[in-house]
This record gives sequence, C-alpha cells and structure tokens, in this order.
Amino acid sequence: MENTTKWVLDPTHSELLFKVKHLMISNVKGEFRKFSAVIDGADFTTAPVSVTIDAASIFTNEDNRDGHLRSGDFFDVENHKEITFVSSAFTKNGDDYKLTGALTIKDITNIVTLDVEFGGTNKDPWGNEKAAFAVSGKINRKDWGLNWNAALETGGVLVSEEVRINAEVQFVKQNG
Repeated sequence: MENTTKWVLDPTHSELLFKVKHLMISNVKGEFRKFSAVIDGADFTTAPVSVTIDAASIFTNEDNRDGHLRSGDFFDVENHKEITFVSSAFTKNGDDYKLTGALTIKDITNIVTLDVEFGGTNKDPWGNEKAAFAVSGKINRKDWGLNWNAALETGGVLVSEEVRINAEVQFVKQNG
C-alpha cells in the first residue's frame, strides 16, 4: 500500500509575521492571518513543503495601511489572491536547517532561502503527533514588484525594501 502520510499546518498554533522599517527608524509589524501549509511525506527532511497565503488576510492593526497594502501599490489582492511557496530543498545547517524554494507574489516567482529551527515533535493529549518549526529570513520586496515608496525630506525612504519574515508553525501528522 502507498504511503500517504503528510503533515498539515495546525492554524490554531501557527503564526506568520513580518516587519519592515518605517521612516528608517522603527519597525512596523504585521501578519497574514489566513494561510495553510502541507509537508507531503512522513519525513519532513525530504518531503516537499507547500504554503498558500491569503493575501487579503494581511493585518497591521491599522485599517488605512492594510487597505493600502491590499491595493495595486502592493499586493493587488483583487487580481492576486494568493501568495505561494513551494520548497525545493531542506538541508541541515549545524543544529538547524535551511529551507529553499520558490516564493510567488503577484505572479512573480523568486527563489528564497529561509532559516528553520526544528522545535521537535511531541504528542498532544489526544494522541496527535505534532512537529514545530520556527522559520525566519528576509526578502527584498522590490524583487516581487512591491515597489511603492515615498521619499523623506531628510533623505531616505518611508518604507524599507527589506522585509523580515518570522513564522512559528506547528504541523499535525496525518496518516491517510
């Protein structure tokens, strides 16, 4: 019989956060509130990972900014509903890992490499096997056509090009 084991994201124990520099002096933080992910195989070190993010679920705790981020200046969620990531490699790096894959935003795909810290596995009180990971990295938003900015009188720009990504994710093992 074919092995159909996979790990599915537990959204109640997962978060996908980002932060960017604002006015070149402070950080603005945000999150995507709706996303899913699957590790398609029993051994997460060799199984492909796929992530789908609902672009409209972006939240920065400020309605006008969130609306601007959903507009054509940034994610253009009316025409590009999803952000996707599909892995191509998961390699050991000391005690941690590097996850490499294709990140697609607004139909533009670039290869990114993220740092992954494996938190371990454990069973919850109901017997479900869980695996936890902390994922971090940075991307340049201009690589995906997220170009909007405003110049400051003092020099510099309103919003940095560098975006830091941090995710705490928990997966549940599914045996099909």
